[in-house]
Amino acid sequence: MPQEKKRMKNPGNPNPGGARSTAASRSQAQAEPMEERIRQRAYEIYMARGGAAGDAMADWFQAERELRAGMQE
Repeated sequence: MPQEKKRMKNPGNPNPGGARSTAASRSQAQAEPMEERIRQRAYEIYMARGGAAGDAMADWFQAERELRAGMQE
């Protein structure tokens, strides 16, 4: 019986960590547009070399560096 009372203590709040979840959601929502911009810039770098095989990871990091440097200006 005492265990049942513990579980029923706060039945109206199914997510007691709601504030953290909201902050995480907000952070993820802000990261998604940046990730998309990096993806687009990495594709542009790939196309600039004529679509020739290269290092996709290097393209990604180059795009990320360029975009983050542009944000600091």
